[in-house]
Amino acid sequence: MLALTPATRVFVALAPVDLRRGFDGLSAQVETVLGQQVVEGGLFVFTNRRRNRLRLLWFDGTGLWPATQRWEGGTLPWPAGQGTAVGFRPEQLSALISGLEVTERAGWYRR
Repeated sequence: MLALTPATRVFVALAPVDLRRGFDGLSAQVETVLGQQVVEGGLFVFTNRRRNRLRLLWFDGTGLWPATQRWEGGTLPWPAGQGTAVGFRPEQLSALISGLEVTERAGWYRR
């Protein structure tokens, strides 16, 4: 079971990826495109071009774990931005997996 804590680092790749890749292909994607090391920890999130599939890759200290979700009927609300990846908080990842749009509003606050 995947337990997300506030200390979990989540990296969401902004560009679509060929999800037929396995452990080695996604690890290479993390290292070359995202500029991170898989074995340093963190959770890496990828999508395909049609945004109807989601793949997670994380290292638990003993090995790599992949997880895949196929979105039935519709597309995932994928974030946009500058660069190759965006950092998410664990609650943002939970919202993304649930199908909620996750965008930050600059200057928005409650009084």
